[in-house]
Amino acid sequence: MKADLLFDERVNVREGAFAALRLWHLPTPVPGSPHPFKYRLAFVVEGVCVLRYDNESGKGEHKHLGDTETAYVFTSPRQLLADFWHDITLWRT
Repeated sequence: MKADLLFDERVNVREGAFAALRLWHLPTPVPGSPHPFKYRLAFVVEGVCVLRYDNESGKGEHKHLGDTETAYVFTSPRQLLADFWHDITLWRT
């Protein structure tokens, strides 16, 4: 069974800034994650990724804010998106 792409969107936030959102449902979890989702969410400003959430194989759930990487606790795709947009709001203020 193959991965199902649930969404692949690019959202313009303002001039020179956008969010790129990708989420897949996998037949088996990515190594390091307990759930069947693979995701990569990025906020890019003037060509620089300033915020990224992902669950890279073997690294598990984490987010990057600038050069800082911290653990992230994934609960659901809906909460993932809410947390990501919340962090964008905090970054912009």
